Amino acid sequence: QVQLVESGGGLVQAGGSLRLSCAASGDIICVSVMGWYRQAPGKDRELVAGITNGGSTNYADSAKGRFTISRDNAKNTLYLQMSSLKSEDTAVYYCKAVTSCAGLSGPIYWGQGTQVTVSS
Repeated sequence: QVQLVESGGGLVQAGGSLRLSCAASGDIICVSVMGWYRQAPGKDRELVAGITNGGSTNYADSAKGRFTISRDNAKNTLYLQMSSLKSEDTAVYYCKAVTSCAGLSGPIYWGQGTQVTVSS
């Protein structure tokens, strides 16, 4: 089992910045890819950014140039630095962890989510 706890959400004005954190605990040795997703009211959950154990990253087009994903493996923590925030970034942001051990895919875990609200 892997537990994920997000923090850092809140209310921010358009153009502002926030940093989200996701602390992982439990059987983290098998965590491979981690990512941030978001879900706005009435919309499907969508990928914001992902990062592998080796540090390779990918971003949704909406996040490129404004958001930066990073992970501190020593602290077992995933981050999402968000800047130049827009009202359309308003959503619940979720942390996701994909597990894989000995080449075998394992469970996928989600955090409980943290609300980000951008006021215009």
